[in-house]
Amino acid sequence: MRLEAKKDLEDIRLAAELIAQFTAGRTFGQYAADALLRSGVERQFEIIGEALKRLERDEPSVVSCIGHSERIIAFRNILVHGYDIVEHRVVWDVVQNDLPVLLQEVQTLLTSG
Repeated sequence: MRLEAKKDLEDIRLAAELIAQFTAGRTFGQYAADALLRSGVERQFEIIGEALKRLERDEPSVVSCIGHSERIIAFRNILVHGYDIVEHRVVWDVVQNDLPVLLQEVQTLLTSG
């Protein structure tokens, strides 16, 4: 795996870990009520999506090891371009259900690459 791909994976890992830190011990109600928290989480998802987009262009074989990569990139696009239609419950569900899986996949790629 090329160095650029490892950097993108590391960016994804760091952003995912930050989201986990930001939301640890929080409820959906706290998330929905805290504009600063939501902004931080959404920014980290934007970083994840952008890094995956670069990986898709530069190292498609690496991206193929990440489940739902196309959905993650589309999610990033909604956060950036459709910010006015973002549903807080959807973002929270992604944090709770999909983020741990993504983090595990990325950590596996980083240790094996």
